[in-house]
Amino acid sequence: MRPTPRAKVRKARLLVSKVDPWSVLKMSFLLSVALGIMTVVCAVMLWSAMDLTGIFDRINELLAQILGDEGGGFAVQEMVTLGQVASFATIIAVINVVVLTVISMLAAVLYNISASLVGGVGVTLTDD
Repeated sequence: MRPTPRAKVRKARLLVSKVDPWSVLKMSFLLSVALGIMTVVCAVMLWSAMDLTGIFDRINELLAQILGDEGGGFAVQEMVTLGQVASFATIIAVINVVVLTVISMLAAVLYNISASLVGGVGVTLTDD
């Protein structure tokens, strides 16, 4: 018996000459929202981990040693609460969503302009 001949690998050379700004806007918005949610969750988890491990108490003790009686019972947890951390992380996340979405759309428009001048990016696709 003869072994069956291997199929010939097909190659296709394509050129990405235009990117739709609307699809880039939608995709970058969704990815930015996912990144924003991750930012808020990570900030809350980090604050909770610091609270559970007693880092805030150690910081309070260190400040009491440094400031002495002048500290007046300084408490870090009163100044940096979980609500404040979550609010600040949410504000940063919303700003990031807007900025990343705008930058992505501008990058798509700039790519379209430069691709019209030089022809775009060549991509070679193969069939395995």
